[in-house]
Amino acid sequence: MTQSLQCMVLVVLIWLLKPMGSGLGAGPGRTRRDIRCRDNLEYPNGNICCLNCPAGTRMISPCTTAREKGTCEECDDGTYTEHGNSLKQCFKCTQCRSDQEIVRACTHTHDTECQCKLGVFCAPDQACEVCKKCLKCEKDEEIVRNCTSTSNTECKKIQPNSGSASAKASVIVPLILFAAVVIGGIVYVYVYVCRRRAADSQRNLPDGLKAGPHYRDNRPTEEGRSGEPQRLSCSSLILSRQLEDDQFPKLVPVNGEESLRGCFEYFEEVDIDYHKRFFRHLGVSDNVIKSKEHLLYEDKIHELLNIWVEKVGREASLNDLLKALLELNQRRTAETVKENAITSGHYVFEDK
Repeated sequence: MTQSLQCMVLVVLIWLLKPMGSGLGAGPGRTRRDIRCRDNLEYPNGNICCLNCPAGTRMISPCTTAREKGTCEECDDGTYTEHGNSLKQCFKCTQCRSDQEIVRACTHTHDTECQCKLGVFCAPDQACEVCKKCLKCEKDEEIVRNCTSTSNTECKKIQPNSGSASAKASVIVPLILFAAVVIGGIVYVYVYVCRRRAADSQRNLPDGLKAGPHYRDNRPTEEGRSGEPQRLSCSSLILSRQLEDDQFPKLVPVNGEESLRGCFEYFEEVDIDYHKRFFRHLGVSDNVIKSKEHLLYEDKIHELLNIWVEKVGREASLNDLLKALLELNQRRTAETVKENAITSGHYVFEDK
């Protein structure tokens, strides 16, 4: 009897415990649903999914009905969102740096696109904190690929070609000989004319002056328009001719001071042995020039030109810089700067 009673008690306990286990399994954790919203299309709001606000807008308040869009508002000017979102604030547009130019302006649906300006670059696989200056090929190199906003200039050594060298020599040598003959003829005629004119002038002098010491000190002269005697010599004629040749047509900037500063890089062609004389000629003091000696040559040229512009002010002109080069007998450099200024569109010839 005792054993049977124990079995009955055990059965009753099992029966009582079974409903309790069922009650625990039916709690709120069993009925709660996992919210899974579609990626890039929806976002969760409590126990429902709301549709994203479209690109160019932001979310003001979420939806109250599943699979619907909440309240969205267009981004303010100067901000954007490129994709559907549930953001409460739009992203601020990027501002291009001073060494960059805008490729595409910022809108409500995409950010500003910037690239390095002409003459500088930044490789896309590097941190572009500052655009780097494009490389210039050496005299014994040739350009393989020009510099772009994302790649530097590529140069390679010029390979000597015996066949082409011979062909060039066969053309150049006759040209040199021809030029020598022409120049020799011009010099001969010029000297002949000068001597003839001097002989005629001496012939017209009084007999007492033809062979006396006065003739050596008083060279042949001819009367000018005012009737005053004027000295006439080959050297004075040559100098007059050179001054006429040195006259440059006046250049006019297309965009004021910005055009002048845009031509600074062309003055990197100034002979390194002349750059101090050049800036002294422009009125820049030796102390200022010396203070920039630690810079690279190109950067030194730019800094000293900036100082000159600030010193001169509104009167600063490319014509003054070209005149300074001419006065220092740097005509070839002046010609190069002038041609680059015209070709690049920074300057035009003055209408007469």
